[in-house]
Amino acid sequence: MTKQTRPAQPKPGILFDELLVVMVQQGDQKALARLHQRWDARLIRAAYRYTGDRELARDLAQECWIGIWKGIGSLRDPARFRSYAFAILHRRRATHLSKSIRERDKTAKAEPEEAQAPAQDDALALQQAFASLPPDQRLAAHLHFAEGLTLNEIAAVQSIPTGTAKSRLFHARRKLKAALSEHTEGDI
Repeated sequence: MTKQTRPAQPKPGILFDELLVVMVQQGDQKALARLHQRWDARLIRAAYRYTGDRELARDLAQECWIGIWKGIGSLRDPARFRSYAFAILHRRRATHLSKSIRERDKTAKAEPEEAQAPAQDDALALQQAFASLPPDQRLAAHLHFAEGLTLNEIAAVQSIPTGTAKSRLFHARRKLKAALSEHTEGDI
């Protein structure tokens, strides 16, 4: 006899988000406020991982909400809200990063870079390890470790094949482990 497996049941929070998305699509402004209340801190946290700046993270999250509000009516599958929201944040961050690079290039000739002090505690070491990752690997690692997204969801957020998402996560894990190993060896 073969054992039949049941499909995985979605978590209650995901179902609630789905319901809120449907209600928002039907014009319920209170549902939009509730969705914002449930997701704003997560989006700010993700934006902070990208930027390392709390004020900028709040600005990016706000821009993300504008994008969510404008496009939520066209979201065909409300169950994909999580990857939809992070994809918008990812695009907003990419736009902001392009602007920042242009501005930095203009001022880089005028101001010398200051050397940063070495990490003093584990939290700072972890933050620095994340910051040292290439942006695509940093995003994949954040979405997986901090937000709990699956490989398929990460692939959807980054608009890449699942295999590429898996590779980015593998390399990010390896680099984080190496960076944190160096930090702990320095403490011995």
